[in-house]
Amino acid sequence: MSDTGAGRGCGTRSFIAGTLIGTLGGLIGLGGAEFRLPVLVGMFRLPTLEAIVLNKAMSLVVVAAALIFRMQSIPIDRLYAHGDIVLNLLAGSLVGAWWAAGHAMTMPRVWLNRIVMVLLAALAMLMLSEAWLGLHDGGAPLFDNPLLRTGAGVIAGFGIGIAAALLGVAGGELLIPTIVLLFGMDVRLAGSLSLMVSLPTMIVGFARYSRSDAFAVIRREQTLFRTMVTGSILGAAIGGLMVGAIPMSILMTALGVILLVSALKTFRHPH
Repeated sequence: MSDTGAGRGCGTRSFIAGTLIGTLGGLIGLGGAEFRLPVLVGMFRLPTLEAIVLNKAMSLVVVAAALIFRMQSIPIDRLYAHGDIVLNLLAGSLVGAWWAAGHAMTMPRVWLNRIVMVLLAALAMLMLSEAWLGLHDGGAPLFDNPLLRTGAGVIAGFGIGIAAALLGVAGGELLIPTIVLLFGMDVRLAGSLSLMVSLPTMIVGFARYSRSDAFAVIRREQTLFRTMVTGSILGAAIGGLMVGAIPMSILMTALGVILLVSALKTFRHPH
C-alpha cells in the first residue's frame, strides 16, 4: 500500500473524517461526497483522479445504504409510482456520466483540478442560495407541457451526470432541487428519487473509470476505503437522527462556506 492510505493512524483519521462528513451529509439529506473529495486530496494526499475514483466507490456504498434506510419511511411502491421522473433524468445522466468519466481519464491534471474546483465552488454557491432563498417545497411542475418538461429533464440529467462523474459524487445537491422545481415533487420524496437516479449514474461512471490506471487506488487504499465508508454510513445515521437540531439555513450557510473554502484551497494548484 502507498503511504497515503497506509500511514500510522490513517484508519482512525479516515474513520473520524468519514463519520463527520457522513453526519454533515445526513443533516441535510446528502451522502457527503462533496466534502469527502477535498479531504481525500488535502488530508490523504491522493492525486485528483484517484481521489475521484475512490470517492465514487465510497459513494456507491453510501448511496445504496441510504436508499435502503429511506425505504423505511418512503415505501418502494411510492417511488415506483414516480418512475417516469427517474427514467427521464437517467436518460441524460447516464450519457453525461459516461462522457465525462472518459474525458477525465485523458484530461491534463491541471485542467481536471480547475474543473473540479469550479464544480465544487458552484455546489457551494447552490448551498448558500438555498440557505438564503429557501427551496421550493413542491407544487406545480415548472413546465405544463410534458414534452418541454421531458426535454428539460434530459438536459438537466446530462449536466448532473457530468458533475457526478467528475467529482465522484451522487449528485443529490443538484438532483433534489431539479426534481422539486422541474417536476413539482416535495423535498422528502425528491431525496429518495434522487438516490434512484444517482445509483445507476454512479455505476456507469464507475464502470468507465475501471479502464483507468487510477482504478488501482481501490485495491491499494483498502484501509482508507473501508474505514471511511464505515464512518460515512455511521455518520449518515447520526445525522439523520439529528435532523432539526440545527436550523437548516444556518447549517447550509456554514457548509456552503466550508465547501467553498476547501474547494479553492485544495484544487487551485495541481497535485
